[in-house]
Amino acid sequence: QVQLVESGGGLVQAGGSLRLSCVASGRTFSRYGMGWLRQAPGKEREFVGSITWNGDTTYYADSVKGRFTISRESAKNTVYLQMNSLKPEDTAVYYCAARSSVYPGTAVAAWTYWGQGTQVTVSS
Repeated sequence: QVQLVESGGGLVQAGGSLRLSCVASGRTFSRYGMGWLRQAPGKEREFVGSITWNGDTTYYADSVKGRFTISRESAKNTVYLQMNSLKPEDTAVYYCAARSSVYPGTAVAAWTYWGQGTQVTVSS
């Protein structure tokens, strides 16, 4: 089992920045690919970005490419989502997730472990 706990959400104005953190515990963190997904009110959960187990490769949804950056710090069992140039349409609950491997097009349902989510609200 892997337990994931997100933090860092909040209210920010459009154009602002937030950094989300996700701390993992349980099985060896470094063996898992990590991802961030989000769900806006009335919409399906969608992929935001992911990072491979060794941090060498990242993938992003087109909607966040160039604005969001995923990184991981194995010594702290933590993965980050740096969000810049935020837009009102980025408003959602953001979830951290883990699975054995990540690749472009990983389906939402394919993630094995999930955090409880953190709310991000971007005001216009």
